[in-house]
Amino acid sequence: MMGVDEEKSEGEGKVWSLCRMPKLWQMSSGNGNGSSSSSSSSMGNSNVYQQTPSSERSAVTSSNAFFSMAKSLLPARRRLRLDPSNKLYFPYEPGKQVRSAIDIKNTSKSHVAFKFQTTAPKSCYMRPPEGILGPGESLVATVFKFVEPPENNEKPMEKKSRVKFKIMSLKVKGETDYVPELFEEQKDEVTVEQILLVVFLDPERSCPALEKLKRQLAEAEAALESRKKPQEETGPRIVGEGLVIDEWKERRERYLAKQQVEGVAPT
Repeated sequence: MMGVDEEKSEGEGKVWSLCRMPKLWQMSSGNGNGSSSSSSSSMGNSNVYQQTPSSERSAVTSSNAFFSMAKSLLPARRRLRLDPSNKLYFPYEPGKQVRSAIDIKNTSKSHVAFKFQTTAPKSCYMRPPEGILGPGESLVATVFKFVEPPENNEKPMEKKSRVKFKIMSLKVKGETDYVPELFEEQKDEVTVEQILLVVFLDPERSCPALEKLKRQLAEAEAALESRKKPQEETGPRIVGEGLVIDEWKERRERYLAKQQVEGVAPT
């Protein structure tokens, strides 16, 4: 038994040496003597071939897991610059619908689609909720939120909101029109730009954040009014579904009024 074990150990040692030194394979295979050593070598060899694929798979799996973990730790490449960068400021007026604003600028060299999401779609909405910005283009989006009254004798400014907003981006071709399916069809290419938290401001107390909010809201209103004005020659670039609907509605109303003046029944 000792002789067999020693011979087997010697055979296994030769097998591992074969992996390191391929020239020994010809010497072992060409030798007619030492059949037990050859059988041990072949048995050991079969074990090697059985073990190698599983070890390679383990190495590949470990490598993929490492790269996936490394990728998750790397910061996502930003396509949009947000101002404010991570918060939405709202005046605290319980029982009322209040507004916030955020400046969105495309800082990339390609066209970028953006999309808002919120954890409270019943009490919050955005204007525009989505759209496409060209390189260097920007807009001020308005966010509407209903403020719930405080409960349990809670002081007004201690009221905290759990509502969150998310802005996502997607690189698109220059001539692409925005459709909601864009983010579903290319969900692997979507980047979460930022998660925005809600911060309440005292409307009666002036502060830099409140003054900045007022300026942004005024800019958003001015941009909205300019888009609403009919510009038949140049063709206004409408960003956002709500603005398109508003313009179509105004055109329809003007058309119906004109038909009534001319005595033609509207269709």
